[in-house]
Amino acid sequence: MTRSGLIIPAALMAALLGSCAHPTELLSMFNPGVITLPLDQASLQHRSLPEEAEKLSVLLSHHQPTDWKLVLLFVPADSLCACSQQAASEVAAVVQEVEAALQILQEKLQPLTEVKESNIITIPCPTEEQPFLRTQKNSPTNRQENVYSKATDPVMGTEIPCTDRSPSPTTPTSVHELRPGDIKVVAAVGDSLTAANGVGAETNNLLLVMNEYRGLSWSIGGDANITTVTTLPNILKEFNPLLTGFSEGIGNEDKPQAFLNQAVAGAKSGNMVEQVRVIVNKMKNDTRIDFQNDWKVITMFIGGNDICDFCSDTIYFSPRNVVGRIREALDILHKEVPRAIVNLVELLHIVPLRELHSDRSLGCPTWFVKLVCPCVLKPIGGSAELRNVNDVNRAYQRAMRELVDSGRYDTHNNFTVVLQPFFREVFLPRLEDGRPDRSYFSPDCFHLSQKAHTLMARALWNGMLEPVGNKTYTQDFTAGIDLKCPSKTIPFFRTAHNSNYTFPGPPPTPPPVTNWGSDFSCDSTAPSDSVPTSVHKLRPGDIKVVAALGDSITAGFGAKAKNLLQLRTEYRGVSWSIGGDKSLTTVTTLPNILKKFNPNIKGMSIGQSKRRAGFNMAISGAKIAGIPGQVRRLIDAMKNNTAVDFEKDWKLVTLFIGGNDLCQYCNNRASLSPKNYSLHMTESLDILYKEVPRVMVNVLEVLEIEGLRRIKRDSLGCNLLQKFVCQCFLEPGDDSPELAEVKRINRDFQTETENVVYGGRYEGREDFTVVLQPFFRNTIVPLNSEGKPDATYFSEDCFHFSERGHADMAVSLWNNMLEPVGKKQTYNNFTNDRNNIKCPTEEHPYIFTKVNSLPSLITTPVPTTHSTILPFTPTCSENVPVWAAAVLAVTGLLIGWGITWFFLSYRERRNRRKMQAAVEMKATGL
Repeated sequence: MTRSGLIIPAALMAALLGSCAHPTELLSMFNPGVITLPLDQASLQHRSLPEEAEKLSVLLSHHQPTDWKLVLLFVPADSLCACSQQAASEVAAVVQEVEAALQILQEKLQPLTEVKESNIITIPCPTEEQPFLRTQKNSPTNRQENVYSKATDPVMGTEIPCTDRSPSPTTPTSVHELRPGDIKVVAAVGDSLTAANGVGAETNNLLLVMNEYRGLSWSIGGDANITTVTTLPNILKEFNPLLTGFSEGIGNEDKPQAFLNQAVAGAKSGNMVEQVRVIVNKMKNDTRIDFQNDWKVITMFIGGNDICDFCSDTIYFSPRNVVGRIREALDILHKEVPRAIVNLVELLHIVPLRELHSDRSLGCPTWFVKLVCPCVLKPIGGSAELRNVNDVNRAYQRAMRELVDSGRYDTHNNFTVVLQPFFREVFLPRLEDGRPDRSYFSPDCFHLSQKAHTLMARALWNGMLEPVGNKTYTQDFTAGIDLKCPSKTIPFFRTAHNSNYTFPGPPPTPPPVTNWGSDFSCDSTAPSDSVPTSVHKLRPGDIKVVAALGDSITAGFGAKAKNLLQLRTEYRGVSWSIGGDKSLTTVTTLPNILKKFNPNIKGMSIGQSKRRAGFNMAISGAKIAGIPGQVRRLIDAMKNNTAVDFEKDWKLVTLFIGGNDLCQYCNNRASLSPKNYSLHMTESLDILYKEVPRVMVNVLEVLEIEGLRRIKRDSLGCNLLQKFVCQCFLEPGDDSPELAEVKRINRDFQTETENVVYGGRYEGREDFTVVLQPFFRNTIVPLNSEGKPDATYFSEDCFHFSERGHADMAVSLWNNMLEPVGKKQTYNNFTNDRNNIKCPTEEHPYIFTKVNSLPSLITTPVPTTHSTILPFTPTCSENVPVWAAAVLAVTGLLIGWGITWFFLSYRERRNRRKMQAAVEMKATGL
């Protein structure tokens, strides 16, 4: 075979194209000399990937080293069940097996000697650095090569200018008199920046970003010493060589070398409690640590992944909720850990990192970072979404400051939390031509390299020595950072107390709320340039008519009642889905939001009179069986209204029903069964589908009623009327079979609703769609500042919603409409924040339908009754971890990149040697 030959192992390519053309046929078009290496597939059926790689390498070794080989390696995912409880460990095992196979292929197939075109073997010579014959001990290990690949770079080391490095004469009893030499233990919690993902990775090797170079981590790494690796522990070791707790080498948080570096790649604020508990347990149980007497420095840096995902769930990732979860973790440290100073590092200003991905000449894998941090990378420059990202980023920072400034962690002298704000303003490092300098970043242009970790460690150290209230709040990567030293007058780490800093305390109590309106910040409110003909290209401004079907909730029963006499009044003007009283500034309803897009919208109900009910067809006490009648009356009303163009106007109809069916189920199980519920729902939607043009129907599942059992108020209405209103749900005992039955029926109603909506029955018309809005699927009871159920969201009977509750329902409905099917929020969160209203984006200005959403995703676990139209779901009993498929996909892609890089880089080296040899030959000839 010629040197251009190509060998393909047949057993490893069988699945490449399935029934399509064989790979050999395709490659032979480019090289007729390609051959397929025959392998006995039966002998490989029970072998692991490393065993297959070992066997394959032996077979390939018999061929000429100059022959190029194409090896196709497929990840064995057929034995995995994504819904298994062991999915995480199974995926990790597969990744480990693939890495082992790649290692074998690399060792066996990479030539041990250099082969020149002239077939002359180049014999390596001893070097000045290594003149010895190689043995296991004097050969560099993989770990040394990976971790210290940049160790000789003077930028990574740091000179310690401090002459006085002695500890206190006696162990201090106050955290406000703590010298660097007094620190005995370091610990850290956080995400991939503290786990040090990709810190030691070679440029352009994206695969190595998966490695956690914990020994190089800025706040907790302890590899080598300060002359070659700059980290906070290596600085502290110059003051106390007996320091412990730092991490070393490469590996995850479970490795012994990780020690008290319990940061986890991908972690969010919600993981801080778990990480904190781990480090507390380790400190208590490790013999190297005197838990009660040793002084500790604990660094927490978190929030990056929260902001990267905040657009997927703006309530869960709101600044208040994120910092609330951070507070829970700090509270544990405050309560359980003696003699500790905690660095809470303020979230970095992440928006400037976008510039790395706007300049294509840098070669950054932007596609990958968009998967990792979509909410920051995807918004278009100058858009409202990008401004929102920046506002949320600043709100995270502000909330962290307010948490520490509350003074809640300065209640005794052996513990404090100090905010380190050096990431508040980030200035990107730049090359001489003005472009961002990639050398400060790992190959993914998102995580930071050792060069950046060096500066971060110096900035953290300096911040610990700067007085509270006068700390550096910028991180300029291009400016050199010289280490500071403790001053002679104040040789301590600076705290609020020894900085004479006065805490401003909690923010002032806001004035009493006078209305339940909302603020509106959407920039783009214009309708389509021409009236759309497809419901899947419908903008909010295209809606001309609103209508509603339902029961007492939609009728506004008791929404503004102040006493029992007003309870039976129907305040339809403030009804969440159809009310139109006043404006959005003072009354939050779906029509009032839509009026910001189209001020001339029709159909909304006003005030309390049925004469001004508009197209609000809801009847107090109605059940699902009455909805077909409401639909008939609605169609007649719209046809007879001269202000409505029945054929051409786009209409939005909201259907919310089922509460009365559920509350009375125990009195008539046969007629109020889930099956009959489904039949009546289908009949109602069928009428709309057959008779109403240009309409989008919002269908809501019946809310999860169990939480209403917790709503209590010391009033006559709550004590007497609540159980009477919903006796089947509210009368049974907590552990009674009757309650268990009605809870099951509650879920069955929700399941039947989803089956009807997404069963494919209503997909035959381009101007009609039904969309399930699931925010009531998992109902969360609102809590007050004392952690008790907040009854102000409910009317005088503690069952129907008050105007405040209607306002939050309206916002949840609107936000669901702007979330794609498959990613809709499936719970309500009563917060009554005036700024909760989402906006259509430039990327997707339409109201989401099943068709214009991502088609492969589903919102919830698939119902027990399957339709052939619904997506397939594995028949495992457990829920499917949503990350499993993504991990396998990305892992496979990265592995493919790794293989490609390995062979192409070898080829590039070989070509360079050929060119060099040619030059040398020419020189000799001359």
